[in-house]
Amino acid sequence: MTLKAVINNRPGDDPIDVNPAVDDPPSTDGGLRSDEPVVRTPVDIRSAALTVMAGLAIVLALQYAQAVIIPIVLAVLICYAVEPVVAWLERRRLPRAIGAAIVLVALVASGGWMLYGLRSQVTAIVEQLPQAAKRLRQTLERDRPTAATAIQQMQRAATELEKAASAAAPPPPPSGVQRVQVETAPINISDYVMWGSVGIVAAVGQLVLILFLVYFLLASGDLYRRKLVKIVGPSFTDKKLTVQILQEIDRQIEMFLFVQVFTSMIVAVATWLAFSALGVEQAAVWGLLAGVFNSIPYFGPVIVTGATSVVAFLQFGNLRMAIVVGAASLIITSLEGFLLTPWLTGRATRMNAVAIFVGLLFWGWVWNVWGMLLAVPMLVVMKTVCDHVEDFKGFGELLGD
Repeated sequence: MTLKAVINNRPGDDPIDVNPAVDDPPSTDGGLRSDEPVVRTPVDIRSAALTVMAGLAIVLALQYAQAVIIPIVLAVLICYAVEPVVAWLERRRLPRAIGAAIVLVALVASGGWMLYGLRSQVTAIVEQLPQAAKRLRQTLERDRPTAATAIQQMQRAATELEKAASAAAPPPPPSGVQRVQVETAPINISDYVMWGSVGIVAAVGQLVLILFLVYFLLASGDLYRRKLVKIVGPSFTDKKLTVQILQEIDRQIEMFLFVQVFTSMIVAVATWLAFSALGVEQAAVWGLLAGVFNSIPYFGPVIVTGATSVVAFLQFGNLRMAIVVGAASLIITSLEGFLLTPWLTGRATRMNAVAIFVGLLFWGWVWNVWGMLLAVPMLVVMKTVCDHVEDFKGFGELLGD
């Protein structure tokens, strides 16, 4: 008796025919037997090509519109960070618009007060730059004999290579034509200083815009949340799923921000105390920078360790203190990364290290430094959405721990 079954796929797809041939002899090569059913699934090349093209278009749009998207993402993260305080004030019968204004003013005032308190140390760092540059030049001059010998050997090798390649040299120009040589202009430090000043002014302007956007988002409350639930469709299942995704995103982002702010404060204070004990000048500034760069996984501690080692070498003038200061910074960030952060985060928001590293590379390529700072919260949001949408659960599994 012949068994024939037709399994229909999605609407519009070709049916899948399962029809074993009972008359064929069994296979002897270790593969499938001829009397076993074979399921053939159609491959939609057009759908795959459209998906790839849509992904490339999204990446290009993210790069082109980063001046607009990055402030919006930063504003949303700041809203998540201060929303509990605004909600607490609202429960105390204070209008939400007034509570949001009070919280933002307090936030800006505390940040300005902290920077004002560190102004003397920042000024001292700027004043010590010429002396540090002089000390670095003296160190290089002290090691110049060895370097000069290596450079001379490289020059001899280059001369021999030029002689060997003289046969392939371009022919002389025809009569009446003069050959022109273009020389590269030397580095002008004043140009970099001017560009840096313009960048600071632009950053201040962006900060003001972000603060206004944060205020409007806080004052609106759950307006956009309700609008998003309304436009997902008339189905009650879609609305319920959207609410679950938004609640899970709220929980994940709030946990991430709490862990990030708390661990950065721990790293900043510990670095300040350790550097003060080792005699590093302007230890509070370096502690603050260590706390800020701690928000960049993997790369942040490496940057802080390298920078503090160079600072210690320029201050103390010996390699031993540079190694000690760099090791102290590395130990603090390592203890935080391997013990404190996993314990605070828990299993709910953890992702595997490969996914985080690839995400850092991708978002760093798309948005440079801002992409590395925002990579982890954006990965958290992506994982939350993928875990609740059936078609994307495979991608969420790849991101999970």
